[in-house]
Amino acid sequence: MIEALPGTGVPGEQVLAELRELRAADLPTHGGRLFAYVYDPAVAGLDELAHAAYAVSAHVNGLDPTAFPSLLAMENALVAAAGRLLGGGPGTAAPEVAGSVTSGGTESLILAVKAARDAHPGIDRPRLVVPSTAHAAFAKAAHYLRVALDVVPVGADLRADPLATAAAIGPETVLVAASAPSYAHGVVDPIPQLAALAAERGVRFHVDACFGGWVLPYLRRLGADLPDFDFTVPGVTSISVDLHKYAYAPKGVSVLLHRDAALRMPQFFAYADWPGYTMVNPVISSTRSGGPIAAALATLRHLGDDGYLRLAGHTRDAVAVLAGAVEATAGVRLFAPPETTVVCLATEPDVDLFVLADELAARGWHTQPQLAYGGLPATIHLTVTAAVGATAADFGPDLAAAIAATRARGPVALPPALLEAAGALTPQMVTPDLVEGLAAGLGLGLGEDVGGRMAAVNSLLDVAPPALREALLAGFLSLLQRPSWHGVG
Repeated sequence: MIEALPGTGVPGEQVLAELRELRAADLPTHGGRLFAYVYDPAVAGLDELAHAAYAVSAHVNGLDPTAFPSLLAMENALVAAAGRLLGGGPGTAAPEVAGSVTSGGTESLILAVKAARDAHPGIDRPRLVVPSTAHAAFAKAAHYLRVALDVVPVGADLRADPLATAAAIGPETVLVAASAPSYAHGVVDPIPQLAALAAERGVRFHVDACFGGWVLPYLRRLGADLPDFDFTVPGVTSISVDLHKYAYAPKGVSVLLHRDAALRMPQFFAYADWPGYTMVNPVISSTRSGGPIAAALATLRHLGDDGYLRLAGHTRDAVAVLAGAVEATAGVRLFAPPETTVVCLATEPDVDLFVLADELAARGWHTQPQLAYGGLPATIHLTVTAAVGATAADFGPDLAAAIAATRARGPVALPPALLEAAGALTPQMVTPDLVEGLAAGLGLGLGEDVGGRMAAVNSLLDVAPPALREALLAGFLSLLQRPSWHGVG
């Protein structure tokens, strides 16, 4: 437990030592063995450059671009870079591309939905159409903005179904969205067909390229057979792309692009009906540190187009090695084609997938289990970055060893009483005491060292319907996020 506000100030070196001690409990952000959450290019000196750039602009406030024009210049440069990479800018089919820098993909998606909703003030119950593989941030946007969410099942190829999408578009639809690529499986939806359907109905079409949109153009230049997905596609009205993913910038930078500034305008918020300063915001936040934006600009300028092409090649090669290891190992199989930067695998019936994830973690490979959903089985997700190239050859032997250990352990056997209790639960019945009791029954601690083997927890969540999963996870997070009172008995 750490005390944030001690009675007497603590020397700086001690503070930094304490932070390093806290960080020691985290998963490794570098080294090519963490397949989620972080994006590591393994470029010497890049972290130090980004940190220095962050410090230069850490106290610059994006609230007022006339007070801090340096930040405005940096944002405009980032928007131009993203716009050019994704098929827009002078001399293209989308010469008037405009955009904004946000804090991340979720904010970009919320704003894309807001812009579409607010462009139609006469629609009382606006609706958003997405495939079932669309990122959960769309559901968050719909929830926050009171937009109805129409979720369309994907086809057997895990891609959005154009016919089903067309059937879901109605007079109240303000936005249709799809992924390039999808996060769960790493496949690209049929953007040209979907965008054409939306355009025929006069509806905006958003491409969620937050996850891999920055690397897709480079993979295509390297020969990947991927469909068009950007502003070269007629009907695409907006695209989101995260710079803290495959642009390898530090966390906190995404770009939301619109085909022109008129489409962007409903995204903005302005307010002058109060006695304080007149507020005008292009994004959700008002006060914004310039640190992440400066760090992103420094990263892009240092790596350059040639650097990103080289990193995409390293990533492509690592994906091929990992996918080959899965195909060559009995007990697992590729669940989706590894066409971008994701390796998604499923297990055979005699291999418990959640136990396998634990066994891989015990061998230093930190993956992301994905629960069963809508007829799709549970899978293990690997986000592959350039850094994985140095470790990929070691994955196959460890995967085989982890499968052997998984078979030796056997599948998770949840206590019958726990299964019976969970089967009778509804989301409305979930209370803090119930969640704490379930956590204790599964051997899951509630301290700041939460983690460890998660197979039992994931197995319980896997048999629960999505609404109950949500209630249990929200309840568990609430128990984790409690004030760390210091010296109070």
